[in-house]
Amino acid sequence: MIAAVRGTVSARVGDLVTIATAGGVSYEVAVPISVLERLPPAGGEVHLHTVPIVREDGWSLFGFDTLETRTVFQRLLGASGVGPRLALSLISALGSERVVRAIKEGDLAALCTVSGVGKKKAERMILELKDRMRDLEVAGEGDSIDSTGDRAIKALVKLGYGQLEADGAVRSVLASNGTTDTAEVLREALELLSGGK
Repeated sequence: MIAAVRGTVSARVGDLVTIATAGGVSYEVAVPISVLERLPPAGGEVHLHTVPIVREDGWSLFGFDTLETRTVFQRLLGASGVGPRLALSLISALGSERVVRAIKEGDLAALCTVSGVGKKKAERMILELKDRMRDLEVAGEGDSIDSTGDRAIKALVKLGYGQLEADGAVRSVLASNGTTDTAEVLREALELLSGGK
């Protein structure tokens, strides 16, 4: 099994990144949006924890920058009807921590914001994965940054922005700023969404 890939970024197309290793082999790896945003530019060094998926028509490699996110991806694959592309979409749209929390708490609304997940599929995922996610710690559970992000996202949704759009903007602000002040996060996210930053 290819458990990890280390090398330099040689190309990025959509959610696919090509990593050239020191041994002369290049791997094309599909990654979530959050990982894509943190990748260095071409020529930069990168290390990804990977999950190979082998099928009759070929094999694909999925990569993550933390072992925790890779574990969430692997657990998602244990639900009926959830393939690697949908699992990647869930992590891209919500982030691994929010996916785990949504399943633990039975949050259908959060899961249904992801393209390809309807109410029945979300219910099945919660039913099949709730116990399997129980041992996973949700980073930031109960801390100020997490609650700040949630409050800012809810405020943006009330202002008319889509869940995914709001989530992406808030995560971007928190990653670059690190503030725990909801008003400041909301202001910067609004600037980002309106093209001011």
